[in-house]
Amino acid sequence: MNSELNYPGWVFFHVPHDSKWIPDEVRNQFVLDDVELEAELCRMTDHHTLELFTSLIPANQIVYAPVSRLVVDVERFEDDSDEPMAERGMGAIYRRTSGLGELRRIITDEERRILLEQYYYPHHLRLTQTVDTALSLHGKCLVVDCHSFPSHALKYEFDNVGKVRPDICIGTDDFHTPPGLAEELIGIFEGQGFSVAINSPFAGALVPMKHYLKNQNVHALMIEVNRALYCDEKTGLKCDNFGEICRLIREALVQSCSSVILPLP
Repeated sequence: MNSELNYPGWVFFHVPHDSKWIPDEVRNQFVLDDVELEAELCRMTDHHTLELFTSLIPANQIVYAPVSRLVVDVERFEDDSDEPMAERGMGAIYRRTSGLGELRRIITDEERRILLEQYYYPHHLRLTQTVDTALSLHGKCLVVDCHSFPSHALKYEFDNVGKVRPDICIGTDDFHTPPGLAEELIGIFEGQGFSVAINSPFAGALVPMKHYLKNQNVHALMIEVNRALYCDEKTGLKCDNFGEICRLIREALVQSCSSVILPLP
């Protein structure tokens, strides 16, 4: 990879939904049989996003969730009273499938505590520590939240059913997304031949709660890639053009970071 396409050290990547791993000790919480569970994993996993966004990236610039979002979704608020998706049974600990059927048996408060302590809290500690390290070394950081989405809305996304989906969705935050960054990315991605939407079908950008709405040197941006661009949605297997999509995403992000987010004085 050419040196001009390397990311600066203050850019790092958050990859929350790439994993399909369900630990053996958690499997008995799910009411689906193995075939049904594998189908649900295929629908809900952001397939290959670790590789799609972070090929050749140093490990210290990646924060990766090792378990499936069906085990614990680290992008949800910990408390269901704060999490809008909890009304659909999809808070930090999912109870419902993408089709709004039953996913999990009722778990005890102790089982919930164990899940959060094993997977949720350590993940957010890593995320916060990575941001803090970037701030101490560079005075700023950019969190790129890395996702994909199915080409057709799943049932739980009832707000999006029937809407035309873009190739690329860019999620922004009014406080933490630098002025001009989303617009720059739109121009680059459209120049590459992609259709692009802002905050549709998904919106927002992740920032550790320690810094949320407090520190504007913590920049944030979400990139969601339509899975039909790079994989077979029925199997999750990569398409032949996977490497080219990786290259184009990397090129767009490096160019936009270089042109919009300037070094601090």
